Amino acid sequence: MTKAPTLAVVVKGWPRLSETFIAQELLALQDKGLQFEIWSLRFPTDKKTHPLHQKITASVKYLPEYLHQEPKRVWRAWRTARKLPGFKAAYAMWRKDFARDKTRNRIRRFGQACVLATELPQSISGLYAHFMHTPSSVARYAAIMRGMDWGFSAHAKDIWTSPEWEKREKLNPTTHGAAFGVTCTAYGAQHLRGLADTPKRIDLVYHGLDLSRFPAPPDRPVKAPNAALQFLSVGRLVQKKGFDRLITALAILPKDMQWHWVHIGGGDLKDTLQEQAKKAGVADRITWRGACNQPEVITAMQSADIFILPSRIADDGDRDGLPNVLMEAASQKLPIISTDVSAIPEFIDTGSHGLLVQDDPTELAAAIIDMALHPEKRAGFADAAFMRLTTDFGMDAGITKLTARLQTLCAKR
Repeated sequence: MTKAPTLAVVVKGWPRLSETFIAQELLALQDKGLQFEIWSLRFPTDKKTHPLHQKITASVKYLPEYLHQEPKRVWRAWRTARKLPGFKAAYAMWRKDFARDKTRNRIRRFGQACVLATELPQSISGLYAHFMHTPSSVARYAAIMRGMDWGFSAHAKDIWTSPEWEKREKLNPTTHGAAFGVTCTAYGAQHLRGLADTPKRIDLVYHGLDLSRFPAPPDRPVKAPNAALQFLSVGRLVQKKGFDRLITALAILPKDMQWHWVHIGGGDLKDTLQEQAKKAGVADRITWRGACNQPEVITAMQSADIFILPSRIADDGDRDGLPNVLMEAASQKLPIISTDVSAIPEFIDTGSHGLLVQDDPTELAAAIIDMALHPEKRAGFADAAFMRLTTDFGMDAGITKLTARLQTLCAKR
């Protein structure tokens, strides 16, 4: 007989093509024997899914994406939640938060928390939220209502765009903060530990890759320095990915250089970037493939010559952590060019595992030319990055640490 789940995992949306790292982690936790449910704040919008999603057997439940869409469900939850022993404390905490963040989103978080707290099965004894901003707020309010502990996994945007007061309170037990937090970069862990009352409550858990789920890297022939090259980028078309910088860099490459750039990923800046490419005179050398699932991404990596991810800090402070796609590229021995932003240097040591440049199109163009002219250097970078991946960025150690945290969380009821 299957045991009832003791953990509820709160996510922004499920399933999502751009959040393979969450699916990878949950599948690993499932393989460790952890029983959990998935509670999503939003319905899926992607037309495709990864094979990983199909392997996760946990039940998936959706909270009201917008409160006005399910008024009866929200009203019923509100009336029931008011009888929970921790409701007054949760409501007081929410009012304090709302005074500093008077937004509809903050109202929606509390309504979703009421639904979550009242619809969770009695067997659930712990909440675990992916992302420190909205999902953690919903988990925190619901946990207070139900009198249970909660934890979170922080990534990138949620760390760098959340106000400091909110991060401090989510890290402090006197303000109903998390029992623990994990984050996927040393860069992020150092920041959160500086805000936490007890730094040791923050664990560094790299996403890593389960290489057993990836094909072996292809045998790449060494091309001549003047051969036609295919560049590949994978990432959402948003400011922090820096694809506007890459288009500028491509436009200043030597006119006699033979290249084609393939981009995989969706995003709001598609029309803007396509117009930029048209004005820069490189539109006919670009293929925009849109959102693809992981097998399609890996196939594209196997046929590409250079992987380029020009991450940068967005105007609102958002930035990448350590993008999983860099490790995926390394798994296929695809040479990497990226930037020295955030935690990327934790995986890529420039000049050893690939090339990292600053947020500057001229530097980026120079790195592309350097790699294009030196095929043996490309191969050396690819071999070194693959070795780094297999030696230092496996999943087992991190998943073992996270499993122990979650088991302790659920045992505290």
